[in-house]
Amino acid sequence: MPYRKKSWQEKMMDKKDLPKILKLESNFPCFKSMVKMGAKMGDEIVLVNPSGVEEIMRDVPKGRLITIYGICKKLAKKYNVKGCCTLTTGIFIMTAANAAEEIKKEGKDNENPYWRTLKANGFLNEKYPGGIEAHKKLLEKEGFRVKKKGKRYFVADYEKYLVRA
Repeated sequence: MPYRKKSWQEKMMDKKDLPKILKLESNFPCFKSMVKMGAKMGDEIVLVNPSGVEEIMRDVPKGRLITIYGICKKLAKKYNVKGCCTLTTGIFIMTAANAAEEIKKEGKDNENPYWRTLKANGFLNEKYPGGIEAHKKLLEKEGFRVKKKGKRYFVADYEKYLVRA
């Protein structure tokens, strides 16, 4: 039987073993990010399903923004733990964005304003559909000012527009 690549929507399907609460260890790929967010070795962190990440992305209203850290803070609070794995959250953010565009191409309504989700420090996500330029256009269409810093783009004064975690 030939291999068929999964669609973005299929990749958004929840995993049976998630959400999962783990004790933070130094060998975790997200260890440094977790420490930046205030977690310590042995603290409980959560790995969530893609739907948990997408739900938060969908709730960001027009005129507001959220970062990957904001999503992680909301998830940590929901599960009453110290942190949320930024690696899996980042993968699910990108997957949700691509799934939203896939749905749009099918002629259905896209209810996920994924472009309002930024990387850390307000940077745009080059892994979104259409890359940085498409992300920039969607943000500017909503009135956000996008500036260039070296090779990267970020939303000017993004902190003023963040939803509360």
